[in-house]
Amino acid sequence: MKNESEKKAVAREILRQMGGNRFVAMTGARNFTCDENSLGFRLPGTMTRDRINYVKVTLNGMDTYDIEFKSIRGYKVKDVDSYNGIYNDGLEAAIGRRTGLATRL
Repeated sequence: MKNESEKKAVAREILRQMGGNRFVAMTGARNFTCDENSLGFRLPGTMTRDRINYVKVTLNGMDTYDIEFKSIRGYKVKDVDSYNGIYNDGLEAAIGRRTGLATRL
């Protein structure tokens, strides 16, 4: 059984690979959630393409990432798009390209 720190290690690494605090400041990401192999966060939906306001990045078994883009309004959850097999150096660009948000200066 993994302790809480070990469960958050993958989520911390995902955030670091996306740019860390710089990514958070540029996109307005907030309300972070995590489990053993993923990181989820909310975005300001009025500023994104297709009103995407939730993103979940999951480490898959091939050591690449799957990204889910959702629009959540009240109790309605709409799957907007998903990418599979993204390498760590492409996370930031993939999220920026799909949401329309600048992820770096």
